[in-house]
Amino acid sequence: MQGNRRRDTTPELAVRRLVHRAGLRYRVDTRPIPTLNRRADLVFSRARVAVFIDGCFWHGCPAHGSIPRTNSAYWHPRIQGNVARDADTVARLQAGGWTVVRIWEHEDPVVAAGKILAVVLAAQRPQEGHAPP
Repeated sequence: MQGNRRRDTTPELAVRRLVHRAGLRYRVDTRPIPTLNRRADLVFSRARVAVFIDGCFWHGCPAHGSIPRTNSAYWHPRIQGNVARDADTVARLQAGGWTVVRIWEHEDPVVAAGKILAVVLAAQRPQEGHAPP
């Protein structure tokens, strides 16, 4: 498991290139809420948007995730624990006023980047009835 990267994975780099090319700037592999020990792949601090690019195996993708036949007694609780932690992370970030975007590694990077752009740009727009700062 040492060979599994925490950041700069191929799907993450592809999405980051497209989002950066579109003109958005972000932090990489950082905690959206400093007191919460969870790291997002891309963090848009001003817009309060956290993006997670999840691997199908490690995060239990409903379309592509699978439990290995060898040592399944170990892997099943391990992957289910990751899924539960992901849900807890989303709940905690949303409670803290953040918008969470989850992308699967098998998603087309262009579509994923478009989804991120839409969410970040919507979060940056001034709300109706409020004057811009």
